[in-house]
Amino acid sequence: MTFRSFAFGLTTTFGAAWLAVVIVPFFLMRTPKPVSFDETKDGKEGIYHPKRAGRVINGAEVYSANGCYHCHTQLIRPTYAGNDLGRPDWAGLKTDEARGDTRRESNIFDYTGEKFAQIGLNRLGPDLSNVGRRVEAIYAKDADPEAWLLMHLYDPRANPERPTSTCPSFRFLFDEVKVQGQAPANALPVQAPEGEAIVPSHEALALVEYLLSLKRDDTVPASISHAPATKPAEAKPAAAAPQG
Repeated sequence: MTFRSFAFGLTTTFGAAWLAVVIVPFFLMRTPKPVSFDETKDGKEGIYHPKRAGRVINGAEVYSANGCYHCHTQLIRPTYAGNDLGRPDWAGLKTDEARGDTRRESNIFDYTGEKFAQIGLNRLGPDLSNVGRRVEAIYAKDADPEAWLLMHLYDPRANPERPTSTCPSFRFLFDEVKVQGQAPANALPVQAPEGEAIVPSHEALALVEYLLSLKRDDTVPASISHAPATKPAEAKPAAAAPQG
């Protein structure tokens, strides 16, 4: 074998893999085509439109800049690739008061409005695909969701329910401001130097809005659902009563 043929074979091998794994998926996923609901399978018609609210772009930049993706994923794996649907409330709420079981897998439309899909590197912390829904429905059910998240970012272990949380503190996203008269409405309920208050920065507020926007549990068309709801099993005819 000559060096020329070796170099050609090596280039072809890696080039084909790069083409199949990176280039082709990039062009296929950068502009996904709209997906429609099917009356027969989904029970309704129309185009599927994912809904997000909040400063998604700015918040995603703060999320990425602070390395949140190192410890948290945003990917509910298909059933054939894992058991994420069985994890408590990661994929949605199993018992949503209004809609019942809202759990589902992730799809390409879940990352609409973001420059990068924050699928994450590790799961040292819980998946955040539906953290906005969890905060509102579970963690801060009787409190202000934004205030709950701000306190969690400032001191994750201040919550008596999470004394051993491994989440790092993001106190550098908060500012100490002078108080003249009444304290700011968004001041955190923590001890601050005399005459000052701790308030969230613009970055902290953008990050919290982004986290609260993570509610990826809406109903999607069966055509992009890896595990569409199965039909209930038909009732079997009752066995005939024994005679005699």
